[in-house]
Amino acid sequence: MGEAVMTTRRQADGAIVVDVRGSLDAATVDALRQSLLGTLQRERPAVLVVDLTFVVFMDSLGIGALVSGYNAAREVGCRFVLRNPSEFVHRQLRVTGLSEMFGLPPSTSPQTFTP
Repeated sequence: MGEAVMTTRRQADGAIVVDVRGSLDAATVDALRQSLLGTLQRERPAVLVVDLTFVVFMDSLGIGALVSGYNAAREVGCRFVLRNPSEFVHRQLRVTGLSEMFGLPPSTSPQTFTP
């Protein structure tokens, strides 16, 4: 099982960014879910950005944590944005049929994707 590091910061425009690095699997998804849900409850941002630039692996549990964050953001009126998913992560979301829900284009490109 892998390791993941999550850091949270506020951008100048008020959006909160959760930077995720490493692997999202059984050993790490609880920390991601807690980070996303806790940030939404405490901060109530207008926009929550999850930066996936340095995510090297993600299984179905990682996808589930992102879906939980997306649903929780919708409940509080927050826009949930995935930023820079790697080709591997993007492929996982396409295969599961969730890329459209997250507003991802048919293939990855170095930009921010918004639902």
